[in-house]
Amino acid sequence: MAGGKEPIEVKFRLFDGTDIGPSKYDPSTTISALKELILSRWPQDKEITPKSVNDLKLINAGRILENNRTLAESRVPVGEVPGGVITMHVVVRPPQADKNSEKQLANSPKQNRCGCTIL
Repeated sequence: MAGGKEPIEVKFRLFDGTDIGPSKYDPSTTISALKELILSRWPQDKEITPKSVNDLKLINAGRILENNRTLAESRVPVGEVPGGVITMHVVVRPPQADKNSEKQLANSPKQNRCGCTIL
């Protein structure tokens, strides 16, 4: 591997508790490249599916990882077991409503959501 560094074993935990991986990655792999990999391995049976890497966020030890950083830069060694698997959480951005439907929603009359009647 690059620079004689050991590969880092990572698994990606999806929102429903299922995993992608674990797999070993070179420490110089960027977060953006990991997101591309996740996107290509995304299970087809999931109701929520990211459309691009911009729809994904990777979280490791409570930190949102930046696309331009490497896996080695994004590691949090505290609490890691040597030779253990690092679990990164994957968050999918909800689909954005298009501008036309947002305008229609904003212009529609407000409805009382509860069953109460005002006397």
